[in-house]
Amino acid sequence: QVQLVESGGGLVQPGGSLRLSCAASGFTFSNAVMNWYRQGPGKERDLVATITSAGTTTYYKDSVRGRFTISRDNAKNTVYLQMNSLKPEDTAVYYCNAMTGPVRTRYWGRGTQVTVSS
Repeated sequence: QVQLVESGGGLVQPGGSLRLSCAASGFTFSNAVMNWYRQGPGKERDLVATITSAGTTTYYKDSVRGRFTISRDNAKNTVYLQMNSLKPEDTAVYYCNAMTGPVRTRYWGRGTQVTVSS
């Protein structure tokens, strides 16, 4: 059974940092493209960052580039999102997503809340 379990969310002041983790199981993690999405209040779910299976290529949403860093540890089946210089507009539920297999099946975690507020 595929599981993606996010952790590391919380309340942080503007300018602060958080590190999200997503522990994966039930599939071959090292073959999967991993993504972080977020959904803010009243907004659609948006792609924030992507990392390829070997970790050699990354992609970032324009508004987070230079502040967020996605990384992965294939030995630990875990993907991370380091978030620095957080802004109130980064407030959202952050979701881990895996895309794998010949038909690029997508799996989702349940999300972790990030709130940026003074």
